[in-house]
Amino acid sequence: MTTTPADPTDLRAQVREHYARIALDVQGGCCTPSSACCPSDATTSGDTPAGTATTNGVFGAALYGGLTEGLPVAAVQASLGCGNPLLAADLRPGEKVLDLGSGGGIDVLLAARLVGPEGYVHGVDMTPQMLELARRNAAEAQAGNVEFHEGVLEDLPLPDGCVDVVISNCVINLAADRGAVLREAYRVLVPGGRLRVSDIVAEDHLSPADRQARGTHVGCIAGAMSRTEYLDLLAAAGFVDTSVEPTHEVADAMHSAIVRATRPA
Repeated sequence: MTTTPADPTDLRAQVREHYARIALDVQGGCCTPSSACCPSDATTSGDTPAGTATTNGVFGAALYGGLTEGLPVAAVQASLGCGNPLLAADLRPGEKVLDLGSGGGIDVLLAARLVGPEGYVHGVDMTPQMLELARRNAAEAQAGNVEFHEGVLEDLPLPDGCVDVVISNCVINLAADRGAVLREAYRVLVPGGRLRVSDIVAEDHLSPADRQARGTHVGCIAGAMSRTEYLDLLAAAGFVDTSVEPTHEVADAMHSAIVRATRPA
């Protein structure tokens, strides 16, 4: 089983390589429902411990139900998230939204429908191959109110106070510095803006070693924070009205959760 690199640069390289490979598979037509090339295990490792998460009912587009109808097939196939942050985002027409780690663009395209032509949705991702896939999907969907930016989540390429809502789907746990990601999310939100993300959260009694034993970092398991760690980092970033609500188990004592927070008005 691959361990989490100690060097943030190595960690980013490992994550970028993993998701670049998935994007290329989707663009090449490899990832179809009947294909064996798509990742079917969250660890993507041959050394899979008991209780490790799989995509079946735990990760992926199935968690959106019928909401994906009409989206480009490649956007749906590239969906690797652990939940559906849009269920909690309560997006309104005209709002501006940012998706952290936008991948193939599924959440950006769904958010674009909800905010309508007077709203706007930004996606940020550090993997060029995923950005290319997302832009192709946006063009196919004829979504004129979206834009994808290349960048890391710890240093977002957007100005202060430019969005009403920040969403993300199982990506913050992949970041090298989760505290910096939350501080950046706070920075780009308008006063009163909302953070609504899906992420993997460990029960408080699990040590970092326990989390690594359950899956890899690129599989969204080893890098997960505990519930208390998440709440502490949200508070340190300045957020209020914070909550972490588990939705379903993805590995032993680890859960997909909806994370809510607000930048004070």
